Amino acid sequence: MSKKPALPRRQFLKRGVAAAASAALAPVVVTSSALGRDGVVAPSEQIRLGAMGIGGRGSYVLGCMLQEPDVRCVAVCDVRKPRREGAKKRADARNRDDKCVMYRDFRKLFDRADLDALLIATGPNWHVTASTLAAKAGKDVYCEKPCTKNIVQSLELAATYSRTGRVFQGGMQRRNLPHFVYAIELARTGKLGKLQAVHAHPGGMGTSTSGWLPAEAQPPREDVEWDLYLGPAAWRPYNRKLLNGFNFEKGGGLVGGGVLEWGSHCVDLCQWANDADRTAPVEYSPPANGAATARYANGVKLVLRNGGWLGLGSCPVRFEGDTGWVETGDNGEMVASSPALLAGRGAKVRGYPANNHVRDFFNCVKTRGLPRANHFVACQTHIACHASNISIFLRRKLAYDAEKNVFINDSEANRLRSEALREPWRL
Repeated sequence: MSKKPALPRRQFLKRGVAAAASAALAPVVVTSSALGRDGVVAPSEQIRLGAMGIGGRGSYVLGCMLQEPDVRCVAVCDVRKPRREGAKKRADARNRDDKCVMYRDFRKLFDRADLDALLIATGPNWHVTASTLAAKAGKDVYCEKPCTKNIVQSLELAATYSRTGRVFQGGMQRRNLPHFVYAIELARTGKLGKLQAVHAHPGGMGTSTSGWLPAEAQPPREDVEWDLYLGPAAWRPYNRKLLNGFNFEKGGGLVGGGVLEWGSHCVDLCQWANDADRTAPVEYSPPANGAATARYANGVKLVLRNGGWLGLGSCPVRFEGDTGWVETGDNGEMVASSPALLAGRGAKVRGYPANNHVRDFFNCVKTRGLPRANHFVACQTHIACHASNISIFLRRKLAYDAEKNVFINDSEANRLRSEALREPWRL
């Protein structure tokens, strides 16, 4: 077959210029959705989200995120097949397509260059490890609490996000609930006089181990990836009760919860009320008369107690100054030493919805600002809880250097500042 003669170079150039001119004059159709009209957020303004860990709490937070008009969930990851499939179904329904991708191994999720942000709502054994790996992969992260398992991990979390410049929001959503914010402002602005004490409900002050249950037959890896579920936590045989256990590896094998569970919320609010977001108490005492205590460098006392509250719902806090006090909790009610203190409180919000907290995170993904439960906040709140747990476990008073982040003259307490991670995981 003979070849077609080659086009002379000058003629080729003339035809190319003519074609380009013709294309420039042709009409271009741009859809209203591409421009962000008709209530649709333009693609350039959308936040592309991935979600890791979509169980009870993760499913709830993802639902809040799917309500945000500028958020598009494009990938989900869970070690359990039913949860992956359920999350994909919800994301596809929200996106009005079938393009949300499912992963069993989070590393494939983190490798995606098109993701702006991640929801990490796994079991607590994964929170800090996954969060630090995500930051190193260039992702902003909303991580459920408790965010860390010990003091050293708390410091590493803050250092990683400071170094990488990524946005971090811990799941302490009460920082964005109006009645808690109002009570905190009363304390911070001197409306209660000079602050004397802040009270937190820890939810527990006992110590326990994570548990070792009899081995059961493991499901297929496609259905449950047990090794990835354990992740950096100490190995143990598969048991469905551990798989479903909300408290599994919470706060490490040392304390298995303790102050850390509710403290991630309540101590956090006390930290903010005392303007202590960048520090922690310097002295910790084990329980006496039903309450463990800590003291800040400015003299304010932190009281951790389960009893004696006014019945204002879960997660109660109380702030006391030398001229007044205020107490509030999850039912949205507030009680104060004087009705005048509550005159400007605004509408009551019951429960503890995460919508405002989620929106705070996404706003900062766009502005690169610090959300309310940022990495500095999460670090110091968790240090306060971990140090309290260590004092409870050792049953003695401890002095803490909040600048060097070590216990003073107590090698046994300092050994409890950290713990080994299971191979091959590293922070």
